[in-house]
Amino acid sequence: MDVIGIDESQFFTDLYEFCCNAADHDGKTVIVAGLDGDYSRRSFGSVLEIIPLADTITKLTARCELCGKRAFFTLRKTDEKQTELIGGADVYMPVCRQHYVNGQAVMEATRVVLESHKFQNDQIVVAAAFI
Repeated sequence: MDVIGIDESQFFTDLYEFCCNAADHDGKTVIVAGLDGDYSRRSFGSVLEIIPLADTITKLTARCELCGKRAFFTLRKTDEKQTELIGGADVYMPVCRQHYVNGQAVMEATRVVLESHKFQNDQIVVAAAFI
């Protein structure tokens, strides 16, 4: 084989070493697809580390689910904090910058309100905020 494709590359811990060896030493064409950032817009895995190895870079985007503009970010719709959280449309949505920033503000305000209320008689209150 002459071409190696890697999907979900953010989860590969040896991505840099593998791509370097495959391209430089084995003469393979390596095509890598994956997220460069997580839900909090921090680097995700080692995807950004392989950019200096690349001959070309193509950054693809989705469409914002709220307005249709280019979606550069992923909005997590839950209050889970771990970086790796497996989920689909029930947990994540692609959004543009405006809706990412507004969505984070709405979600934080909802958390503050819920945390400030004292619940009586073991009642649970569930609130959902969508932009």
